[in-house]
Amino acid sequence: MSQELKVKYSDQDLAEFKELIEQKIAKAKSHLELLKSSYMNDGNNGTDDTSPTFKAFEEGSQTMSKEANTQLAIRQEKFIRDLKNALLRIENKTYGVCRVTGKLIAKERLKLVPHATLSIEAKNMQQ
Repeated sequence: MSQELKVKYSDQDLAEFKELIEQKIAKAKSHLELLKSSYMNDGNNGTDDTSPTFKAFEEGSQTMSKEANTQLAIRQEKFIRDLKNALLRIENKTYGVCRVTGKLIAKERLKLVPHATLSIEAKNMQQ
């Protein structure tokens, strides 16, 4: 008699993943707020009376820093969106199923990358 393949995670497993994802969302939102506040602040650090050369250098540095923080914020927003989509898959009970192979994604992978939609097998096929 052949052994039936497991095609979805149990409700208990899904509840554990949901808790993990909700914790990651909270942490990611906190990090996003820090990034947003850093690139939205006025940048006046009491350097109004410094030399023009230093002030120009500082303004250039601030611009680069703001651009870097903006890029980090955009990536963080995408990460939060991906995590929220993972929560939707939990609600639909499709969480953890590889979108290419249809097989379950390993628990270890989901614990490290809870928004994963591809198994290692499928990821390797892409390369």
